[in-house]
Amino acid sequence: MGTVNGNDDPTKPAPMSVRDGLRSVWRMSAGEHGRFGLAVVALVASAASLYLAPLIPQSVFDVILSDGAQVDATAGDDPVGASQLSQYIVSLMGGADFVRGALWVPAIAVVAITALSGLAMHFKTRFAAAAAERIARRLRDRMYDHVQRLPAATLDQLPSGDIVQRCTSDIETMRAFCANQAPEIGRAVLMLVLPLPIMLLLDWRMALASIVCVPAMLAYTAVNFRRMGPSFAAKEAAEGRMTTNVTENLTGIRTVRAFGRAAHENARFAVSSGEYRDSDARLFRQFAGFWATSDLFCFLQQVIVVGLGAWLLARGTLELGAYFYFLTVVGMFIWPVRMLGRMVVEAGKALAAVARLEEILAKVEERELDPSADDAVSLEATGTGLALRFSNVGFSYRGGPKVLDGVSFELAAGQTLGLVGPSGSGKTTIIQLLLRFHEPDSGAIDVDGHALTCIPRASIRGVVGTVLQQPFLYSRKLRENILAGTRASASEPCDEAMHSAAGIACVHDALLGFPEGYETVVGEKGMTLSGGQRQRVAIARAIVREPRLLVLDDALSAVDAHTETSILTALRERTSRQSRIIVAHRLSAVMDADLILVLDAGRVVQRGTHASLSIETGLYRTLWEIQHLADCELEVLDA
Repeated sequence: MGTVNGNDDPTKPAPMSVRDGLRSVWRMSAGEHGRFGLAVVALVASAASLYLAPLIPQSVFDVILSDGAQVDATAGDDPVGASQLSQYIVSLMGGADFVRGALWVPAIAVVAITALSGLAMHFKTRFAAAAAERIARRLRDRMYDHVQRLPAATLDQLPSGDIVQRCTSDIETMRAFCANQAPEIGRAVLMLVLPLPIMLLLDWRMALASIVCVPAMLAYTAVNFRRMGPSFAAKEAAEGRMTTNVTENLTGIRTVRAFGRAAHENARFAVSSGEYRDSDARLFRQFAGFWATSDLFCFLQQVIVVGLGAWLLARGTLELGAYFYFLTVVGMFIWPVRMLGRMVVEAGKALAAVARLEEILAKVEERELDPSADDAVSLEATGTGLALRFSNVGFSYRGGPKVLDGVSFELAAGQTLGLVGPSGSGKTTIIQLLLRFHEPDSGAIDVDGHALTCIPRASIRGVVGTVLQQPFLYSRKLRENILAGTRASASEPCDEAMHSAAGIACVHDALLGFPEGYETVVGEKGMTLSGGQRQRVAIARAIVREPRLLVLDDALSAVDAHTETSILTALRERTSRQSRIIVAHRLSAVMDADLILVLDAGRVVQRGTHASLSIETGLYRTLWEIQHLADCELEVLDA
């Protein structure tokens, strides 16, 4: 399987066009279109109110203060439309005679319309923010669920820090775009379009002069949008690499300190932090040029309106009220158009984030897919142990060398299978194939007479209690860690089953020795426990769920020989109906197994019981003699 996005760098998102990005945002916002619709209605009401408010003082200037005087008709202008509009507005306020004696009426009207605009803006922000928050929450949940279902081979290629970056920062970027930038883009467009009919009605020359710089500004914005898009993607990728670096170092902080690698890791982080700084600085340099040039366009536009209006006013071909309206309106729409550039550039950042999200969400075919309901076979949660059969199974990781090559064996219900062999011989891979973390390249695996491919993953994992090579504990109470694999609530009192499981794992007394007993909160990944304690808590977690198959994948490596014997003896005495698979380097752990497989380079080189293999020439006998000699030497030293 290749990288997630088909590129060499799994953290680099595939390019996304504006159309695809907007389509993705629209699809992600399914179910919130109604709230966005209300936000649009409020946005239109707000923008319309802002442009209606200046018409009131404009009408007062032209009809009341100028005593209804018209512009010079000999200049070839037609002021009839403008005059009629002003007179109509004054008539709505009670007529010229009434307004002349009550100038407080237009003042109140301006305040009321402005308040209406502010109220509409409040509802626009409220509806858009509510919709954006719901989109972000649903998308976070969807991303988390999707990542949970991605196969192990895909997750192995994506750094954990990069996945965290996508599930947090990228979603927050899209939320901010939906809540702020998207409505503001619509507002800027409305602020430009809505006043055009009124401006043309008042004076077509001033209307054209008011928008003469807008096309150049929009073209300049489009050019910068194309130029800044890759820079935003590079910044997101650099931030993802830096987050990955931090995550890895925090996870392995003890290893870093143990090997004195702090200076080296500081240097590594300085490189990734420097790359992020450089990508961010590159964006700010582009922003600086964009803002400076767009500001120049805005000031030039205002100078044109002021100059032309003053000239027309001096010639007597423009009414004072109309001049006031254009001076007011040009500032109201030219700066939102200028901000449109910023919002469109911010949209580039949002599209880069959407591309990174889509890169993961689009991989539906790579998810862990279960068989259809008609073909699915669910295993009983309780009963006798599982019967297993591997038939000529072969497997390799991502097309590399074979890790398993023609592995075949059968395990009857209630029996114990021991897997031994050198490191890298394929022991853990057998467990991963059984749990369907990976799928075999060849051969077949049967469980209780059913093909493993017909058994849903949740079903097979629900009847198997697994203790992996590197046991993972949550940063929670010991009680919660032990009950994590059961349906019991961690808030219920310690019951007999949990105590019994901890006793079998030889950890009950150790847990009671902690200040808060089973209520003790362990550190992240159980780092406040010793290696042996972590393994034994993980064993208790697997035992308490009473699985039909118990898998101990080198789970006794951190305990002493006496504790190992106690645990295995307790497991044998507890029940004979449970099947077990024990992966071990210490052969004493598999001495009582019904079947022992000796693996080497992915092949089964020997099989049998301890009694037969210990006298048979081969790898098992060699390992047994080495370990037996070492045990004898230890006994002499102890004596």
